[in-house]
Amino acid sequence: MTRSELITQLAAANPHLRQPDVELIVTTIFDEIITALARGDRVELRGFGAFSTKRRDPRTGRNPRTGTAVAVEGKAVPYFKPGKELRERVNGGPLQEPPRKVRAPAKV
Repeated sequence: MTRSELITQLAAANPHLRQPDVELIVTTIFDEIITALARGDRVELRGFGAFSTKRRDPRTGRNPRTGTAVAVEGKAVPYFKPGKELRERVNGGPLQEPPRKVRAPAKV
């Protein structure tokens, strides 16, 4: 699923929201996750999973064309660990609708 497909599905599932608003929401969520990872923070979405960064140490690599040794600097790479609910649903667990919040009737 691409970002645009996600936005289209969310807009269809939430007709009270305009598509540009859904696009802004999705972009904002992704931007916040990216910003938190850039700061070195961990982002946990209960039931879905956790985003974090892992550190790769510097190493010596090889140029595939020439075979010469090349120094590769250490770096941080994004890492995703799926949550229990996501793993169970992907591995054949029951596909159930996520719980929806129901508003209590307004008091008059």
